[in-house]
Amino acid sequence: MIKIPRTLATQHPDNANIPYWNSDAFVSTAKEVEECYRSFADLACDEYMWDWEGKFVDEAVVDRLYSKYYDYFYTHPLGKEKRLTFRVPNISKEGPSRLSRAFSGILSASYSASELKLYSPPIFEVIHPMTQSSSELIQLQKKFMETARFQAKIFGVKKLNPDHLEIIPLIEGTDSLLKSRKILEQYTQFMHKLSGKRPTWIRPFIARSDPALDGGFLAAVLSAKAALSEYFKFERDTGIKVYPMIGTGSLPFRGGLNPKSISGFIKTYPGISTVTLQSAFRYDYPLEEVKKAIAWLNKKLPDSGRCIYNEHEMRELHTLDAIFVRHYRNTIEELSEFVNSIARHIPARRERIQHTGHFGYSRQVGKAGIKLPRAITFTAVFYSIGVPPELIGLGRGLKEAEDRGLTPALEKLYPQLKEDLQNISCYLNRENLEQLAKKIEPFQEVQKGMVHVENYLGTKLGPRKHEDFLHRNYTSNVLRRFFMKQELQEDIVQAAKIRHSIG
Repeated sequence: MIKIPRTLATQHPDNANIPYWNSDAFVSTAKEVEECYRSFADLACDEYMWDWEGKFVDEAVVDRLYSKYYDYFYTHPLGKEKRLTFRVPNISKEGPSRLSRAFSGILSASYSASELKLYSPPIFEVIHPMTQSSSELIQLQKKFMETARFQAKIFGVKKLNPDHLEIIPLIEGTDSLLKSRKILEQYTQFMHKLSGKRPTWIRPFIARSDPALDGGFLAAVLSAKAALSEYFKFERDTGIKVYPMIGTGSLPFRGGLNPKSISGFIKTYPGISTVTLQSAFRYDYPLEEVKKAIAWLNKKLPDSGRCIYNEHEMRELHTLDAIFVRHYRNTIEELSEFVNSIARHIPARRERIQHTGHFGYSRQVGKAGIKLPRAITFTAVFYSIGVPPELIGLGRGLKEAEDRGLTPALEKLYPQLKEDLQNISCYLNRENLEQLAKKIEPFQEVQKGMVHVENYLGTKLGPRKHEDFLHRNYTSNVLRRFFMKQELQEDIVQAAKIRHSIG
């Protein structure tokens, strides 16, 4: 039986603090090999994602790991006990050069492992980002198999290992998540036809950050829960084991998984097999607390609970999703210029490729031509000015749900909603929101919606504890300095340290 990883360390650049093993909060490409090793050896993560999507990457990662940490990987083999998983470039959005280099890295890693008498293949599984259809996965599989056959022929080898990939579809838009069971069905049918035998398992990957950027906080939660339900139905109907993954940051807008929130998170997403532990999870909390949290996740995931929604519940979920997406997009599309003007002040934590086109891409939301920063920077912008992005469109969505008699359905689908909103509310800077509403019209809708959130919760939003008021003060500085065209970064970082994440 294949070992299914429970904890996946990633390179997502959302940390506010300096990693415990580094001298700077910025983690260069050259340092990511050490980070990978430490995620395994120090933190006991099961898996590490080597990210080729929109960033620079060390292509010799396996050789460097084996060269520097041979003894560790001799006793903890890559591909068996520990998993190194490439997130390859999206096959339809990036050019062929980076994808071909990723393929070469996978195949050359097998050569290296065999020469060193280590377990092979060390890499046999890849994550395909922004998956929108099964045809993308099929095309990726075909291209890898052609590459493997060509290399085998060139080097006079009968068969390369791996000769095919296990592909993890990372599904990111709210619409794509709601329809993602079809992607699994079509792709597993293709693999059955190709190999003559049906796949025994698949690891669909639910994104949480980009669906929130695309459709707002509540729609992202609901679409993720719908996808989970559909995956468990797929397993029930086909007999193919499903081990769902979910990609989460530490702040609620991006998933809300951190060392202090594990219990509530598992209740929100029952049945999850693998969770991502992004930079903030690993570096913005005390090290011993992080280790204990990872040990708990490795032992307990997946929990026994699974939630499968019936047709009526799915209709309600789709209706609610559409309500919250509409209210969110109506506001965020008008704020893109403001968001981008602050985004340039958010400090970088990794060597991402910044420009779009041949080498990288930003995110587009709603109307054609509306470009926003990627999700971490987007989230950082709103938290840094004291307006948590969870509040955008939320109040009007809650009011419409109430008017249409859907509040009981919402609370049944998302029992932790009130608790999560209470946790978010302490980061609201009411004075900042009032200033913004006077100067930038779309913030007036956020301000009006806040009243509905407070009515729903039965309490006033705002700081409660000492550190909440400190956070408010730093965000006041950020907004004041922004309007005065002064440097913002120091206050942005200080606020981020208080909330344990940049974005």
